[in-house]
Amino acid sequence: MPRLPVALAACLMLLPVTAPADTVPGSQAEITMSFAPVVKAATPAVVNIYATVVVQRRETPFAGDPFFEQFFQDFGRVTPRVQNSLGSGVIVSPEGIVVSNYHVVGQATEIRVELSDRREYRAHVLLADEQADLAVLQLEGAADLPSLPLRNSDDLEVGDLVLAIGNPFGVGQTVSSGIVSGLGRSSLAVGGGRSYFVQTDAAINPGNSGGALVDMKGQLVGINTAIVTKGGGSNGIGFAIPANLVRNFIDQAKAGETRFKRPWAGVTGQAMDSAMAEALGLPRPEGVVLSALHPDSPFRVAGLDVGDIILSVDGEATDTPQGVMFRLAALGVGREITVDYLHRGEARQARVALVAPPDSPAREAVTLGESSVLQGLEVARINPAVLDELELSDSPADGVIVTEAKGPAGRTGLRPGDVLRAINGEAVKVPGDVVRLTAPGPRRWGIEVQRGGQQLLLRFRI
Repeated sequence: MPRLPVALAACLMLLPVTAPADTVPGSQAEITMSFAPVVKAATPAVVNIYATVVVQRRETPFAGDPFFEQFFQDFGRVTPRVQNSLGSGVIVSPEGIVVSNYHVVGQATEIRVELSDRREYRAHVLLADEQADLAVLQLEGAADLPSLPLRNSDDLEVGDLVLAIGNPFGVGQTVSSGIVSGLGRSSLAVGGGRSYFVQTDAAINPGNSGGALVDMKGQLVGINTAIVTKGGGSNGIGFAIPANLVRNFIDQAKAGETRFKRPWAGVTGQAMDSAMAEALGLPRPEGVVLSALHPDSPFRVAGLDVGDIILSVDGEATDTPQGVMFRLAALGVGREITVDYLHRGEARQARVALVAPPDSPAREAVTLGESSVLQGLEVARINPAVLDELELSDSPADGVIVTEAKGPAGRTGLRPGDVLRAINGEAVKVPGDVVRLTAPGPRRWGIEVQRGGQQLLLRFRI
């Protein structure tokens, strides 16, 4: 046995080795094969964006401290600082509608856009959404501009050729080539956690954010937004927001919406794994298992229940909760879609109405005034509309939630999104309880809150 590898190697050495024959281009088309025609058609619609943000920073010795910083948010002198950011954008209509990333322009106080032919325009934000990491701009005084058509990103396949166009590191407009490396990537912590990306190995670097990912017909397939990197440069793992979500975002901006409207699902689910598939008697893991449904969920109204497995949304297969939410967001409010699912192993189909988050039960919003020890606190009953406005998806279905915390209330450590459970040991059920329980009296106070998945006790004296 020890001698077998040696003998095998000797046999292999006797096999004839022939090098592949060199070939030369066989036609003029092969000689001149180039991405240049696509680049010439697409680059005029990709712009450089220069954004200015004024940040109010508070000078405090507790800045960066993981514990004390939350209790001294209003301590210290406020100093305004100007920050400049560089990014890219894509013109998507001749009248000067531009799409970019929220993290490029979402908080900007001044935006300047430069076209590839050096024309410059001022711009203002029409619609921006941090969760989607998308923003739509209007160029002021623009007309008859070059623009890119949007492709149906659901038609993309792994291996398709794509070009990434943007302004990396401020060196000027740059084009890099690659392929679609993956679809439906949903494991990245980008935006508000509802990530669902097209992955590409085309080089994407800082400054490319908001730029175009285009196919070989010059169609926009995605907006470049993120990379996986250890040193800050491209490692060949880049991500773009699919064009289908971008299309709905543009449509809402043109319709005059100032806040991106997502359909409300009212469900909680998890991706199927092999252990769950085996336990359920399925041949392979597929789909999203529903673990909870809100009483008013449109999925429940359509007949789905806990334990059902969503296989596809409007004809598109989905295997992750993020995939379901992406499909709904890309389709938009006001439609009725087909959902294929399994109910106790039986294949079923349902029609689901895509609706906005309902503002019920009534929010009973309350703002505490000078008569309260928590002056400046705004609270409301939890309902789907309130959670959507706070961009929360994992809060309890009922209770009282903080929507704003200013002044004395902010100094206690309370934050928007905190769920109030008790004040000085007395349970909080409705906003009126907060008014009653915060009347001046005790000098020592204890507020029990739920923040994300943690239970906290905030103590203070007056």
